[in-house]
Amino acid sequence: MTAFAPDSLVLNRKLPLWYQVSQSLRASILGRTPDASLRLPTEEQLAEHYGVSVLTMRQALKELEGEGLISRHRRRGTFIEPGALRSAPVRLLGSVDAIVAQQSGDRTTILGHGRTAVSGELLEHFPDTPEVVTYRRLRHDRESGEPTNWVENAVLPEFAGAVDLADLERWPMTKVLRDVVGVRISRITDTVEARLADPETAELLQVPLLSPILHYTGVTYDEDGRVVDVARIRYRGDRFSFTVTVDAH
Repeated sequence: MTAFAPDSLVLNRKLPLWYQVSQSLRASILGRTPDASLRLPTEEQLAEHYGVSVLTMRQALKELEGEGLISRHRRRGTFIEPGALRSAPVRLLGSVDAIVAQQSGDRTTILGHGRTAVSGELLEHFPDTPEVVTYRRLRHDRESGEPTNWVENAVLPEFAGAVDLADLERWPMTKVLRDVVGVRISRITDTVEARLADPETAELLQVPLLSPILHYTGVTYDEDGRVVDVARIRYRGDRFSFTVTVDAH
């Protein structure tokens, strides 16, 4: 059995540390390999890994325990719940790792990829780019096999050449661009709106035509202010909800 190894994290001092750590660890838990150990490292080991205090780590673990992702046992340690729900409400608080956590955990099937002319909604984001590389993926719940959402990513061609399809079967595009391709992401803007399922979405998500869905658009910018990726995700309306948390400090 492979030991569980959490991803690294660059902390943003403008956001609560416990929140950032919980989202990063959540993404690691949901994106773990099937043979990875269910036992987490100790609080002290995790705190050292993330560079935070044990108190901060404890608060992050309490958040994940509340979501039902982990269970904590005195003297035995902390364990990942094998049947943990992967459709818990997503809390958006301006963190790239929150976006990664939002999109992690489901089994992913590549539907196709290739160069696409920029048109329609994409013109707003790529006004000076004639073509982008589009990746289409369908995500299923790991336990039930039920389709949960499908996503289209439109990526600048200069970065798409370094994107490995095998990585996209395991990780969200945001993580691949940042941690594998090496894009220095400065910000991501999120838009969530209610729409009705079109024929393609209804077929892929196995829902009735014109049934409610959640349509998420995430626009990723690099440090030069360029749009490098536009993600358009259609979530089943009966499986997902979104929560926005406003930090008062």
